[in-house]
Amino acid sequence: MTGERSTPLRKRMIEDMRIRGLGDKAQNAPIRAIKDFGIFLGHPPDTATPEELRAYQMHMTDTGVTPGTFNARVVALRFFFGMTCGREEMKRYMQFRTQPRWNRR
Repeated sequence: MTGERSTPLRKRMIEDMRIRGLGDKAQNAPIRAIKDFGIFLGHPPDTATPEELRAYQMHMTDTGVTPGTFNARVVALRFFFGMTCGREEMKRYMQFRTQPRWNRR
């Protein structure tokens, strides 16, 4: 995600992902997910409340985000809050979506 403004928070998340062994390409989706969350909030994502996190999950549900994308964003948020922000308690407010099961004949 070159060419974008890099905040200290973004730099820290990238460093945390590098420590975990994620390559440059693997970092793009989580960075984009946190950026989208921040745009939804209208303020820095590290200051989000549990209610704002819930509202974002409802927003993703209401706008038709696929379960795969929804879950990828939740994984990014869990990493962001747990590793980058040191706010493990926020993880309990995140829920994964299940894939619909189609009847097989």
